[in-house]
Formats: sequence, structure tokens, C-alpha cells
Amino acid sequence: MSIKKLSINEWAEEDRPREKMMAKGIDALSDAELLGILIGSGNTEESAVELMRRVLASCDNNLHELGKWTYRNFSVFKGLGPAKATTVMAALELGKRRNSQEIKERKQITCSTDVYKIFHPIMCDLAREEFWILLLNQAGKVIDKIRISTGGIDGTYADVRLILREALLQNATSLIICHNHPSGNPTPSQADRKLTSAIQQGAKTMNIRLSDHVIICDGAFYSFADKEDLI
Repeated sequence: MSIKKLSINEWAEEDRPREKMMAKGIDALSDAELLGILIGSGNTEESAVELMRRVLASCDNNLHELGKWTYRNFSVFKGLGPAKATTVMAALELGKRRNSQEIKERKQITCSTDVYKIFHPIMCDLAREEFWILLLNQAGKVIDKIRISTGGIDGTYADVRLILREALLQNATSLIICHNHPSGNPTPSQADRKLTSAIQQGAKTMNIRLSDHVIICDGAFYSFADKEDLI
């Protein structure tokens, strides 16, 4: 009696590589599952993951050896035509190139001047206010900088929920908020102070530290952490 092959879509959800990756993270996937995602489908007898398990077994489960394969090596396996072989070969080549490149060191924020140096080139010539956040890890190194909103000549709106969402999504342990004053006067307004307090309180509930609020002008800046006892 023949046994019907289950497609990946018919597997239990936790066993499907894409769903597993989204639920548990990319580290939870085996090499065969990662390769299965790349080729997308297997053949009439095997799923993509099963096929790639057999491919890996034929090269001693060694990705370095697989990286030496040519189209001819892949063509031995049913379901691995030139298109799928090209996808796998390209991915392995990218991995090789990544390993050969130097790791870019994340910039560490040690003072408000560091923040100014990052944002001054972005904001110095703007005619309208923009609101940005700088997300930091536990070591105070920059994870990302994100523009939250663009406003008018004399103000901009920043959604506290959106700011905290970005921090949570990128696992930031602290953040710095930053906006510009096109007028050239870095002195904070009452609205600036109110917003700073609201973000500080919201971040605290998420166990995220608001490290500073820096107002940027061309040639000058104002740091709440330096000037006031609000941070």
C-alpha cells in the first residue's frame, strides 16, 4: 500500500520551517530546514526539508563542502533543477562573503555630544521638525536610529506607543529621543518637556531607560540629561 507524502503545508504548524522560524527564531532551524525555505518545494516523494536532509547527508552535513558544489552535483537529486541550485549556491556564496568581511563595530553613546554628531548631519538643514529615536543595547551601543515623525515649522507629533513598540521590537534596553528646532533656538518648549516626561514614564513601565532627549540646531544642541534632572 502506497503512503501519501505530506507536503510542508500539511505538517504540524510547529514543524513547518517558516512558521517555526517566526515562532521560535532563526536559531531554532536546522541546516536542512533553512535550505528547505530557500528551495521552497521538494519533489513528488520528498518535501523540501526531506530533500535537503538527503543533500546534506551526501556531503557529510558540511556546509563548506556543499558550498563547493556545481550545478552537476545538484542535478543528481530529483527536484533540484538549475533555478533551485542557483538559489542555494547564491546563499552559500553570501555566507562566505559575510565571513570574509570585517564586523562593523556599533557606535557607543557615551555623552550627548555623541548624539549630536549622529543627528546634526541629518537635521542641520531641515526646514521642518523631525522626531527621531536612537535605540541602544545594554552596553550603550547603537542598535538603530529611526525617524518617528515629521511635523511643521514649529512642532512635530511623536506617538509614545510607536516609540516603545520600536524599542521592544529591537530589544533595546535604553533609548534616546531627538528632534530639531528649525528656529535655531535649542531651548526646550513646555511641549518638549511634557513629551519627555510622557516617554520617560511609558518607557519605565517596559523596563526601558530613557537616557536623554537631545534638541538639535545647527551648531548648538540642548541635552535634558546634561541640563535638567528629568532623565
